[in-house]
Amino acid sequence: MSIAQRTAETTWEGSLTAGGGVIRSGSDALDGLDVTWAARTETPGGKTSPEELVGAAHSSCFAMALTLLLGKAHTPPDRLNVAATVTLDDVDGVPTIVSSTLRVDGWVPGLDAAGFQKVVDEAAALCPVSRLFAGARISVEATLQPS
Repeated sequence: MSIAQRTAETTWEGSLTAGGGVIRSGSDALDGLDVTWAARTETPGGKTSPEELVGAAHSSCFAMALTLLLGKAHTPPDRLNVAATVTLDDVDGVPTIVSSTLRVDGWVPGLDAAGFQKVVDEAAALCPVSRLFAGARISVEATLQPS
């Protein structure tokens, strides 16, 4: 039995370069987001891209995993800021998502930098989206901020 299932769909009209799509999601949270090839490869112009959506999924998932583990260690965070940069590159003539780089800043009272890095590494192994990307280059840079 699954823990959760969520759905999203994109309705696309027109060609790749001149057309565009609109996203709808089961929660309605993503409804009406426009997606285009130009937003993916040039200037976003207020539209989103699969890479941006993947970045949102990865950063939010990682924040949850890290918060869970910090809580289990009895050092809940005051604040975490997790940013994801997802890179689309040309691999043998095929557009390919090649990496997701996470940047984590944490405000965690009672924890030193080494302890924070240990929990960050555990979160990298726990985060379901990170595990989805198994085989991709995923890196995490973490900084414990003064509380």
